[in-house]
Amino acid sequence: MNSLQVVSLTLLLAAAASAQGLKLGKCPQPAVQANFDAARYLGKWYGIQKLPTTFQKGQCSTAVYTLKSPGVIGVLNSELRDDGTISSTEGTATVKDPAEPAKLEVSFSKDSPPGPYWVLSTDYQGHTLVYSCREVGLFHRELAWIMSREPTLPEATVQELRSILSSVGVHVDNLQDSGCNLMQLCAK
Repeated sequence: MNSLQVVSLTLLLAAAASAQGLKLGKCPQPAVQANFDAARYLGKWYGIQKLPTTFQKGQCSTAVYTLKSPGVIGVLNSELRDDGTISSTEGTATVKDPAEPAKLEVSFSKDSPPGPYWVLSTDYQGHTLVYSCREVGLFHRELAWIMSREPTLPEATVQELRSILSSVGVHVDNLQDSGCNLMQLCAK
């Protein structure tokens, strides 16, 4: 390779690494929730903070989890769009290895491969922290969600969950509030 090609490739790699959600290297392997109990996890969760995504642009996001069969959880994600409409999508989350039930794979379409959905921390009644990472060539793309059983979450809990993400290398400064300013709309 000549020096111009090396410089061009270096600049391309640097630009790709700084793109939203892409980081150089392999996905980290954070610890997940010990003794995860899917039955206690079922029900409605409200989005509090998230890393930016291309598929979740609205506010007041919610996720409702239902048991479809052993090891298979139904997922209904909803959000309030800027035009005032509610957008929803359905999918399934599947436990791939019963020895690690907090590591699920979620799928919303038969046309796209399932993505990782790892529960890093939950108390089942108040908060959950979900992490996803997929490798793309020399890079990896991370997603993360802090969710709560209520439309708000104490700041101390948010900071504790952000600390978990930070400890595995997630840039928590990129987390966006995903809550709802109009609480009555979150209740829908």
